[in-house]
Amino acid sequence: MGTMALLFIAFVAGLLTVLAPCTLPLLPVIIGGSVSGESNFRRAFVIAASLGASVFIFTLLLKASTLFINIPQSFWQIVSGGLLIIFGLVTLFPKLWDKFTFANKINLSGNRLLAQGYTRQSLFGDIIMGAALGPVFSSCSPTYFIVLATVLPVHPAEGVLYLLAYCVGLILSLLAVSVVGQKIVTALGIASNPYGWFKRTIGALFLIIGLIIISGYSTELEANILSHSGMFDVTQIEQRLLGSQNSNSTSSTTPMLGLLTSAEKAQQYQLAPELVQPDSYLNTNGQPISLAQYKGKDVVLVDFWTYSCINCLRTLPYLEAWYSKYKDQGLVIIGVHTPEFAFEHVESNVSDAIVRLGIKYPVVQDNEYKTWNAFGNEYWPNEYLIDIDGYVVDNHAGEGDYDKTEAAIQQALAERAVHLGIATSTPAVLNAGTVNVPQADLSGVQSPETYFGYNRNQYFGNGTPGTSGVGTYTTPATIAPNTFYLGGTWDIQAEFAESQGPAEITYEYDASNLYFVASGDGGPVQIQVLRDGKPVGQFAGADVDPKTSTATIQANRLYHLLKDTTPGIHTIDIKVLGKGLEAYTFTFG
Repeated sequence: MGTMALLFIAFVAGLLTVLAPCTLPLLPVIIGGSVSGESNFRRAFVIAASLGASVFIFTLLLKASTLFINIPQSFWQIVSGGLLIIFGLVTLFPKLWDKFTFANKINLSGNRLLAQGYTRQSLFGDIIMGAALGPVFSSCSPTYFIVLATVLPVHPAEGVLYLLAYCVGLILSLLAVSVVGQKIVTALGIASNPYGWFKRTIGALFLIIGLIIISGYSTELEANILSHSGMFDVTQIEQRLLGSQNSNSTSSTTPMLGLLTSAEKAQQYQLAPELVQPDSYLNTNGQPISLAQYKGKDVVLVDFWTYSCINCLRTLPYLEAWYSKYKDQGLVIIGVHTPEFAFEHVESNVSDAIVRLGIKYPVVQDNEYKTWNAFGNEYWPNEYLIDIDGYVVDNHAGEGDYDKTEAAIQQALAERAVHLGIATSTPAVLNAGTVNVPQADLSGVQSPETYFGYNRNQYFGNGTPGTSGVGTYTTPATIAPNTFYLGGTWDIQAEFAESQGPAEITYEYDASNLYFVASGDGGPVQIQVLRDGKPVGQFAGADVDPKTSTATIQANRLYHLLKDTTPGIHTIDIKVLGKGLEAYTFTFG
């Protein structure tokens, strides 16, 4: 991109900043601060120029001193917001500082001077007013980040010139807003009384906006403005300008349409941590893999899952479809299998599940939760999308929103294509559409996941939750919903309850599907499944024979016992026909 082109874009970016969501909440301060009892263009100019100079100086300090780089953003929020609160108090109560005779005793003379200067509309007060907002305005433009992160370090003179153009555009736009605001207020004749409602309203706005800045709510307010009104997303205009200029250039530091610079990514996203000491590598021909080997080459989707989790299993068809659809476009999927139960630590169990489920992409075992903790993960399933630069650009926990995840994948692959110069791949990826996999409707599920082991068996209806050991139980005539009842002799262990002979489980649930995580200790165990006291018939799940209403429990896995087209309240009775059934959980869908 040529010098004149970026100079022009920097100037336009400054003009547009006044319409950016991060500055819109501050415009009442700019207008109100420049309004006096009569039209006063000098005051409007001083405030706008001071703000622009503050942005200019603040930016140079950020690049020149690591001291300023290490100061957290919250510090600048407190400084800017605190000064606005002072101005607000003085506007509401002009004689406030004269009444506090103890001010000098606690070294607040500087604040008093500031307040008096503002009340008297002095040059000093106006300069402080504008300068206080500089750090807040220094985060609203892609062009600003290009200058800050890429141009200034390499070409200081050009960077200063571009920054100056940006600040001039900002000053002019703020001055225009202030002058227009003054003319409106003067025409209405509402600012002549320094103790009138208008000045007090401005003072109240100062207080509110000061508190918003200090609390950090301004960021959330910006997001709300963007989500409810795309008209204020002026960064898209800058990105189009940058993209059109970049189409005739080979520069690698300027973003194309819809792409972010490294500096912008660093501000918005976290670098992905590495896979930490996996216990085994599956679907990799025994070869170790790492996230580092894909950085700069591919887009990676990391999926935290465990093979007995129904929510994870319902997500797998989407993962498999995305892998099949986008692997040739540069998508890599890595499953991080972090176990919930002891049997899920066993490599052969995980390998068998991978084969049974038809998973083709690599899976690493995370038995010690090391990668789980490195990511700060808390859920099964959870997908982390890592772009070509190694940043986590999208994260989704649980089921649902598959179209949004796929859109994020497409965007990351489009960026990869641009980075690698694979222009022909970009349209194919962007126009690929979404994977058409039926999504489970969980809106009618009213029953919680229910555990049988004493670690988490709070829904144990006819026993003492949290207690281990062998006991004999009798199912009562009346049962409560979402509560399991045991019949016969059971050994309650940490993760499961094990039948010691013929036994039964009773549970009233409200859902369409019922799943059972279970296994047979040392061999297959037959169970009979009844729905509302009758053989299951057409309501048999995938693991139940609809003719005999029986299922064989052997491998450590999730078994589908009951299904229905609509959710409803029903009772399941499981008749255990022998010793050794290990019951872990009921889950629902």
